[in-house]
Amino acid sequence: MVPMKKPRHDIVVFGATSFVGRILARYLLDEFGAKGPLRWAIAGRSGTRLEALRKSLGAKAATLPLLVADAADEVALGRLCDETTAVISTVGPYALYGEPLVKVCAESGTDYLDLAGEVQWIRRMLHTYERTARKSGARIVHCCGFDSVPSDLGVHFLQRQAMLRFGQPCTQVKMRVKAMRGAFSGGTYASTLNFMKEVSADPALRKELANPYSLCPEGYASRVRQPGVKFAAFDADFDAWIAPFVMSAVNTRIVQRTNALSGQAYGAQFRYDEAMLAGRGVKGRITATAISAGLAGFMIAGAIGPVRAALGRFVLPSPGEGPDVKAQEAGFYDLRFFGRTEDGRSLRAKVTGDRDPGYGSTSKILGQAAACLVQDVSKEEKPGGFWTPATVLGDRFVTRLEAHAGVKFAIIVD
Repeated sequence: MVPMKKPRHDIVVFGATSFVGRILARYLLDEFGAKGPLRWAIAGRSGTRLEALRKSLGAKAATLPLLVADAADEVALGRLCDETTAVISTVGPYALYGEPLVKVCAESGTDYLDLAGEVQWIRRMLHTYERTARKSGARIVHCCGFDSVPSDLGVHFLQRQAMLRFGQPCTQVKMRVKAMRGAFSGGTYASTLNFMKEVSADPALRKELANPYSLCPEGYASRVRQPGVKFAAFDADFDAWIAPFVMSAVNTRIVQRTNALSGQAYGAQFRYDEAMLAGRGVKGRITATAISAGLAGFMIAGAIGPVRAALGRFVLPSPGEGPDVKAQEAGFYDLRFFGRTEDGRSLRAKVTGDRDPGYGSTSKILGQAAACLVQDVSKEEKPGGFWTPATVLGDRFVTRLEAHAGVKFAIIVD
């Protein structure tokens, strides 16, 4: 048998001229250089824009390879996949532009990572390409940004500690956003509006998205009723009022998929939910109510076609726009986890990030996820298929995030 030729690149950033793609390219250059042990390149549909990006990165990036391919051109995407071990996609909304690359990666055996938070699209990709990816050896890993790594790896970390301390997992885990500072980019809003458009037009999709196990493997059955924070409520475990967390819809499903893929390592009765901490007393209740009402109002507005179009055209930032470097560096997040075992023992943990969650931190998380996949996790250990960050990267990813991405994991001692 003739040995397979090793690809020229370990990682290609596809959509490198997008808002998050530019941040990611800067991070990879600072972290790995242009000629370091991690061989990487940038790719997109416009050679001119790629040249401009490379120039903006400075002299250090002068030798950084450029690859031109359109998101809809499967032939060009195939050539791109022949050149690399893994592709990072930052081309969103993924429901509009993301499928061809997933298809080509699944067929060619090329590893794939993204920062998608579009549950309906992820579910379609799972159902359409998982068997193909298993056969080819492609590892497909969605949600490798703030959606949903801090949640997925936070629960993973808490459960590891529970097993060490108690000899059993926590069958109930809550994640609460204690504090967070950051802004959304135009691309994120575009993805959100497209999601609202799809959901409002498809009653079957609305029903499917009500299923907390919608991203779990086919045939996976659980009769556990999952909690969900839809309105302002008081949480006795945190002694505070809570409000819905906008990203819980994807995060909770990724965590449930992790439990399913790991053979129910968190237990057959595992329950998980997410919310925002709003404070204590009357002020906390008022804040929680205001957050809940604001989120509900935005969702209702997004479900109405003309209002949704007006939001996209006149109110929200356009794709390619987002927080500047100063705002990214001023951002942060502090997530708190509470777990309780079946016999009533409890454990608390926290996950913190040193940049704004959506972009400054997400770019570092995404970059380290790709580096971890290609450098630390062999295909013999983790073969082809659709994985979650926790199930394919695990403890090695926690170590990388703490060492190189400004994300910290810690147990809270009362």
